[in-house]
Amino acid sequence: MYDSHEELLAKVRLGEDTTLELKEIRFKGDRVADPKRDDLADEIAAIANTRDGVLILGVDDKTREILGVSVEHLEAVERFVYEICNQSIQPPVLFQSVRMELSDVTGTSRAIQKIDVPRSLYVHESPGGYFHRQGSSKRRMPPDVLARLFQQRSQARLIRFDEQPVPGARFSDLAEPLWRRFVRGALDEGESMLRKMKILTEADSGQVHPSVAGILACATEPSVWLPGAFIMAVRYRGNRPDSNYQIDAQDITGPVDRQVSEALAFVRRNSRVAAEKRPGRVEKQEYSMRAVFEAVVNAVAHRDYSVHGSKIRLFLFDDRLELYSPGTLPNTVSVESIALRQSTRNELLTTLLAKCPVSTGEQGDLERHFLMEKRGEGVPIIIEETRRIAGATPEYRVIDDSEVLLTIPAARLDDEDFPDGAAQN
Repeated sequence: MYDSHEELLAKVRLGEDTTLELKEIRFKGDRVADPKRDDLADEIAAIANTRDGVLILGVDDKTREILGVSVEHLEAVERFVYEICNQSIQPPVLFQSVRMELSDVTGTSRAIQKIDVPRSLYVHESPGGYFHRQGSSKRRMPPDVLARLFQQRSQARLIRFDEQPVPGARFSDLAEPLWRRFVRGALDEGESMLRKMKILTEADSGQVHPSVAGILACATEPSVWLPGAFIMAVRYRGNRPDSNYQIDAQDITGPVDRQVSEALAFVRRNSRVAAEKRPGRVEKQEYSMRAVFEAVVNAVAHRDYSVHGSKIRLFLFDDRLELYSPGTLPNTVSVESIALRQSTRNELLTTLLAKCPVSTGEQGDLERHFLMEKRGEGVPIIIEETRRIAGATPEYRVIDDSEVLLTIPAARLDDEDFPDGAAQN
């Protein structure tokens, strides 16, 4: 909202209303002294509970004077807002931060921080309770209003999180070679088809934005808009995480299908392969690449992208692979039933992944032509392949109702498996 300098400046001059909140920023040393953290949390939650809105930091809310924020403090302001949205509001609020310059009454350009807060599919509680905006003010919601809002938002969540618009993102932020995988035709026809597929979606303001799934599948760097939408991969020497024994590390970014491919490559280059001669050469691997592939695909497809800033973590040790995926298991799936039940948190994203082909060179090894086939076979394959390779069963755990951990044991490769005295990586 109010994306051009002229539009934003005109809106500031008119003053606060339901969609606009102005705040002066004061510092004490390198820390934000005013507004207070809890007060700003109440304001942000009130916007998210009401409708799309904009918070401008660096403008006096009474005089509408553009005071600005010093450039060296902009990073601290953004971090302040991030911490509030993720630590002081439950559930966390998704926001978009943009740095802009506006001219004050003397014509001097001053930096401000513009925070876009979309209307949420959730009801957010802040330190002061549950608030919404009425006119230019936040108001505590009476019990009857709060009850109705919970009911409405519960029904609205039938619109899945991955179908929500991403504030600040535009059609032009999607890479044409990536979205062309899903639609054909002329540019205007392509845009129309993208809207039908919900890769593009309309916000309450009437503006069209890419959806969460659209950004994940069609943007070259999804983490620009969705912090944490990447895989952090680390290979440790030994059997416990210790930065002193870190062998390899990579932040795997890009569209989600590329993340899957690069995660698989990371595991390949950091896994040992032994060889037996009986009489021909027979390779023995630590992990089934089919199992690793299914595990990574499931992680990117079913993780909870509404958990702001949380990332998938892939850790390799001498004796196991650990894969942490943000969010608990979807719907009524449990650890006990995960091999038998099929449930999808991100229906749109899985539909797009089902259209993304596996690279030709890997189709035979992975026994897949597309990243997803949506038949519920992924977890059984992980279990069966791991038992075949390692003679052990992989383990799923839910940690603090906020993260799913899959542990895949490595096959034991004894010294006699390496006739040349060394493993091949």
